Amino acid sequence: MDDNLRRRAEEWLAQDPDPETREELRAILAADDGDALTARFAAKLEFGTAGLRGELGAGPNRMNRVTVLRAAAGLAAVLGPGRRVVIGYDARYKSDVFARDTAALLSGAGIRADVLPRPLPTPVLAFAVRHLDADAGVMVTASHNPPRDNGYKVYWGDGRQIVPPIDKRISAAIDAVGRVDTLPRGDWNLLGEEIVDAYLAAVTPLALGDARDLRVAYTPLHGVGADTLERAFAAAGFPAPRTVPSQHAPDPAFPTVAFPNPEEPGAMDLALDLAHRIDADIVLANDPDADRCAVGVRTPDGHRMLTGDELGGLLAEHVLRHTSGPGRLVATTIVSSSLLSRIAAEHGVGCAQTLTGFKWITRAGGDDARLVYGYEEALGYSVGTDAGLPVRDKDGIGTALAVAALAADAKRAGRTLLDLLDDQARRYGLHATSQLSIRVADLSLIEAAMDRLRSAPPTRIGEHAVEAAEDLRTGSADLPPADVLRYRLAGGARVVVRPSGTEPKLKCYLEAVVPVTATVEEARARAAQSLKEMEHDLSARLAL
Repeated sequence: MDDNLRRRAEEWLAQDPDPETREELRAILAADDGDALTARFAAKLEFGTAGLRGELGAGPNRMNRVTVLRAAAGLAAVLGPGRRVVIGYDARYKSDVFARDTAALLSGAGIRADVLPRPLPTPVLAFAVRHLDADAGVMVTASHNPPRDNGYKVYWGDGRQIVPPIDKRISAAIDAVGRVDTLPRGDWNLLGEEIVDAYLAAVTPLALGDARDLRVAYTPLHGVGADTLERAFAAAGFPAPRTVPSQHAPDPAFPTVAFPNPEEPGAMDLALDLAHRIDADIVLANDPDADRCAVGVRTPDGHRMLTGDELGGLLAEHVLRHTSGPGRLVATTIVSSSLLSRIAAEHGVGCAQTLTGFKWITRAGGDDARLVYGYEEALGYSVGTDAGLPVRDKDGIGTALAVAALAADAKRAGRTLLDLLDDQARRYGLHATSQLSIRVADLSLIEAAMDRLRSAPPTRIGEHAVEAAEDLRTGSADLPPADVLRYRLAGGARVVVRPSGTEPKLKCYLEAVVPVTATVEEARARAAQSLKEMEHDLSARLAL
């Protein structure tokens, strides 16, 4: 075993307040397990624009109480005394402990620390930062990651996730933190249910229109969304959704799903089964921290899930029909469908493209922009009204209200969300998207695959000639630097390739655009074939 790693482990052990991780580390040292020690101490979780996220366990390369206390101390150093921070947490393992540790450490640094009353959705925390006029917010969550993960997301006083250079300042301050067992602690304040009531009052107007007749099947996927969503539906006047019983209560083990992510194969099986049994008009799902929303629709062959881009286009027109006046702006990311730009042009409003992540979407157009809607294809949506966005982050509860209102309005007219999708295809062309996502055990494989694409740029992808290739590593006129390759293809198609920011995956985002010259079904089949050929071509090129 490496003597330097052993020394670092013993120093860590001496300051660790958690008996579970102390026991874990003692067992590793006693067994002289060099591989386990290397995995925990040869690297560290890096604090970035997504904060921290990683597997629970001992050491700097894991999420644990020492890592969290160091993060809180770094945040405190950047903020300085006399500030106010709101702290929220989900129902994952250790989330409540990490939230309390953060609050105590901030309070010891002279910062007022307010903790949400119980495990709650991430959008409640994002809302609370602005509502309480706080200087920052912390949300302890790993969103839809596997059960053994947790994370630490930081918001600034504007209610948005942090971006550079704030993240770099916090990261540098974390690196300067010494032993955490010597840092002072203080008392913190537990907020009451009034903050949840205020959030619900803010998002209820997102149920645009007055149609309310709708039968909904719902799952929170063992997360924290159920109570808040059910209260939101009641406040907006919708019938109570029917929730999957075995997935209703928060459970950090996520026992009924392999991955607690509505996009993952099998995750929606129980909700789709419930929808079939009750003949639901739509299916709704939140991920474990309820900042994402997935939607399924009834078809002649059973219920199917909409893609993130399909829902993104539907909600865009819904919002633009219910808002008015000059200066409206909608925004999406460079990996999402180009359909939003066509919808925006049709409605005479501005459309912005950003890098992936709501930290960028909610900053589209600058602080004075009249942003009424933003979305990303990974089931993230922020819906607004003429007054703007009530939550400056993705919001799975507010989105669910907006979707329910849209579906109820269509039902009253004898139509469905599928009919609305067909309307859009005829008006704008069929915009079909898919994703090739490759999980790897070694992150160096992703770097090598990106290098291969850079050194030998493709001239064709599938049936489409490459008309333009763009490497965003050094940024562009309207985008900051990012490890992203973007290809514009003949016929309006496009491909974007990037490493995931939160998981060991390489992601390729594909889009085919097909005009509807005969039937929508025929155009859909042509688009599906085009996407299949593009995916096959990319898989061969990436060789992962």
